[in-house]
Amino acid sequence: MRFTLTYDGPLASNANPQRKHEIRLKLHPQIKALWNYPPMQANQDWVAKDSKDPIMLKEVAGHGFAALVISGQQLYAELDIVLLRPGTPGGIVVTGGDIDNRLKTLFDALRRPIDPQEIPKNWSPAEDEDPLFCLLEDDHLISRVSVRTERLLEPNIPPSHVRLFINVEVRAWTATWGNLGIIA
Repeated sequence: MRFTLTYDGPLASNANPQRKHEIRLKLHPQIKALWNYPPMQANQDWVAKDSKDPIMLKEVAGHGFAALVISGQQLYAELDIVLLRPGTPGGIVVTGGDIDNRLKTLFDALRRPIDPQEIPKNWSPAEDEDPLFCLLEDDHLISRVSVRTERLLEPNIPPSHVRLFINVEVRAWTATWGNLGIIA
């Protein structure tokens, strides 16, 4: 299964849980929309709270989080990222934060929180954010990353601002009855 996620906003090095969660909230509607189209449309009970066994749903600090790519379904993700940012070519290491820590911030935002400290204390989900949809159960399920940086040609943008195009390919390391529709 292939799709593209987009993000437009700050992407800081070593961001705090609040900033990572803000990115997660911006990606949520796109990931949630995937469940309205094949192949995920046929598997909506995997994330339904009233389901007998919601395969991809987990509760953290009393909040429901649904991850698309989970190890229990033998799934992993490959990411091709286009990162548009202000500044001159080659400036990614100096301005706005170094690329590896900015990517770590992104990877943390792509996964569901692991413990309560990763969720802002003052956050309560809106009606359409329960569950909150995330790409990954854990960022260790990213098996390949390709990043291409380009200049963001907009005036007066802070150095930490980016526009991302995250091309995702969901794959399986073992075909199972549960993941056949996703990887086919």
